[in-house]
Amino acid sequence: MPGNAGRRGAVRRGKKGPSVGSGGQRRKALEGRGPTPKAADRPSHPANDRKLAQEQAEKKAERDAKAVAGMRKGRPGGGPGGSGGSGGGFRPGSRPTRPSQGRRSGTGSEYVAGRNSVLEALQAGIRATGLYLQDGLDSDTRVRDAVRLASDAKMSVLSVGRGDLDRLTDGAVHQGVALQIPPYDYAHPDDLLAGKKRSDVVIIALDGVTDTRNLGAVVRSAGAFGAAGVVVPSRRSAGMTAGAWKASAGAAVRVPVARAANLARALQAYKDAGLMVVGLDAEGDVELPSLDVEGTGVCLVVGSEGEGLSRLVRDLCDTVVSIPMAAQTESLNAGVAAGIVLYAVAQQR
Repeated sequence: MPGNAGRRGAVRRGKKGPSVGSGGQRRKALEGRGPTPKAADRPSHPANDRKLAQEQAEKKAERDAKAVAGMRKGRPGGGPGGSGGSGGGFRPGSRPTRPSQGRRSGTGSEYVAGRNSVLEALQAGIRATGLYLQDGLDSDTRVRDAVRLASDAKMSVLSVGRGDLDRLTDGAVHQGVALQIPPYDYAHPDDLLAGKKRSDVVIIALDGVTDTRNLGAVVRSAGAFGAAGVVVPSRRSAGMTAGAWKASAGAAVRVPVARAANLARALQAYKDAGLMVVGLDAEGDVELPSLDVEGTGVCLVVGSEGEGLSRLVRDLCDTVVSIPMAAQTESLNAGVAAGIVLYAVAQQR
């Protein structure tokens, strides 16, 4: 035979006969697949994404803990949590992690920076995994109280260099102290109304505010004037990062921050619940002294300093108020503007 025709198996002998029956395939197709898996075990479910992210975070934390232990090994101690001394009597706990350089993802740990913010977070009993102190820190009462609370909670306390602490807090003004906490647990917009009399509720919503310091300042003002909470969009908006915690001066412990997938829809829900939606804009229809919100709940919407309120959000507002200023060319950032209007609302109450 020419070519490869003589090779064994090269030439098929005869034709394949027809299949008889389905071999049970149809019967198997009709069989049940068992109980529906849990949401966390279904690949297409958001709960599964959160589960995988948590598992990755735990693995990364374990790797980072080993890296921290290796870095600290052989380093001269003597400071709190140092490897060369007693560590000031700190009791061992879960080892804090050392993140890599750069921005942190939403599934990683967050860091509260600053002495007041760290102390208030510890006093509020926030679940934390580690307290970081700068090498050679000149401690004061706040630092000593923070160390005592961390020790009582069996939390690890590490002494690190200034550069390491700068990276942990993304360059925030940490005053030599940082607290590692889980990612911020945002509330739902509806939670800010739960258990409250509608006519007494004051809520602040931020539209397009991307500066974390402005968010922290708004949270601080909300706490000062008894607001129920702050609402931010889930996209194109500042979140509760280390910078926001620092700017809130500890108020983030007491004031809930809710995240809305659709800010316009959340505002409409507040209107349906009986709240008056008041926008804040330099081109407002009413000047602040003429705003009348007595006897009604209020949702105050603050836009970004550059763009102001978006068109859709402005159309949803029952009224848009402006703050009269001597120089019309000047503008106020979101934190200051929100504080002024919150004070005016509080005066009417």
